[in-house]
Amino acid sequence: SSDISNAEKLTPEESDALGEISNISMGTAATTLSILVNNRVDITTPTVSYTTLEELSAQCEAPVVFIYISYKTGLQGKNLLILKERDVKVITDLMMGGDGTNVDDTELSDLHLSAICEAMNQMMGSAATSLSSMLNKTIDISPPVADLVDLHDNIDEGSIADFLSGSFVKISFKMEIGDLVDSEIMQLYPVSFAKEMCASITKNMEADTNSTSNEAEK
Repeated sequence: SSDISNAEKLTPEESDALGEISNISMGTAATTLSILVNNRVDITTPTVSYTTLEELSAQCEAPVVFIYISYKTGLQGKNLLILKERDVKVITDLMMGGDGTNVDDTELSDLHLSAICEAMNQMMGSAATSLSSMLNKTIDISPPVADLVDLHDNIDEGSIADFLSGSFVKISFKMEIGDLVDSEIMQLYPVSFAKEMCASITKNMEADTNSTSNEAEK
């Protein structure tokens, strides 16, 4: 997007690193979700791009659920997960012992939002654990907060998250849950936060390389 200068953009190496971090984190999160919904869950193939809220609203047909993830240890900042409203209904119905099929006539309630927060707390908690091993430091999240957002309404980006008023990094994943969901899950990051994660992983890899070469020299 035009309002990100080339200097601010992620380098190809940073984009690759971010895709790899997300791939590993979401792989762990998918395993956790499959236990919660007692169903096969595949979250695959992250695609890293830039977008704006305007572009995002053009892609989203119905209201979506924004899940706010804040880091309280190890990383500074927050990111957002976006799930389609129907996917949230299916996930929460499965968590509550349903079969995930008769959800289309159900209104999304506070109960759904509370249940999806619990699911995301466990999913993103396990993703933070795998991130901890990659970055070699403790990463901890605050309990997520969920909100139903209609992107076609006139919304105040700043009231959702400050970074949404400009361009930001979007990581899209394909998500399948059994035969019930064949959809997409998105993770939104401020560019500065994405760069911080890439810098941490590069630093950690360099430290590993140095300690390996030091061991070899002995």
